[in-house]
Amino acid sequence: MQNDLFSELAKDAQLVAGVDEVGRGPLVGSVVAAAVILDPEQPIEGLRDSKKLSDKKRAILEVEIKQKALAWAVAEATASEIDDINILQASFLAMRRAIEGLTTQPELVMVDGNKPVTGITMPCEAIVKGDDLIPAISAASILAKEFRDRQMLELAKQYPDYEFNKHKGYPTKLHMEKLQALGPIEQHRKSFKPVIRALESR
Repeated sequence: MQNDLFSELAKDAQLVAGVDEVGRGPLVGSVVAAAVILDPEQPIEGLRDSKKLSDKKRAILEVEIKQKALAWAVAEATASEIDDINILQASFLAMRRAIEGLTTQPELVMVDGNKPVTGITMPCEAIVKGDDLIPAISAASILAKEFRDRQMLELAKQYPDYEFNKHKGYPTKLHMEKLQALGPIEQHRKSFKPVIRALESR
């Protein structure tokens, strides 16, 4: 971590929550956020952006994060909430819920991206590529991704023809083919253009 990443407030804060979300891009399911306050006395090796880790490594780190963190929480905003308030605001809603779910209140929140979380009482800093630079944000990224991936596996069991286990709801060629052939399910985001087109063509 480089010193120029931090404000004076960040340098002084003892309890820093890293926050990240997963699932802005998919066409189906919730957007999921996690908040993590790491314990400096119990370092965790190998934390980085969840997208750069293997499934096996993420699963191992998820367990270790939950065991060693001072506090952690995972929350979501549903597909219907995304449709009601848009994906950006739903992402903030999920992040606020995760922060509020922490059993220990942080002095500072650090979030991945270029927009600080709105509507929270503590200071918040946005860090571009923070999920690969700030261990607490990396940890949040891992918890959020593991949670959402499990949701997609459950959805795949409910709707096996859509093969959600393969594309995790993202607009891949396979998902787009399934969407056009089978039509949207209840959990699809009805405000997203590919889903709108699929609904209009039925």
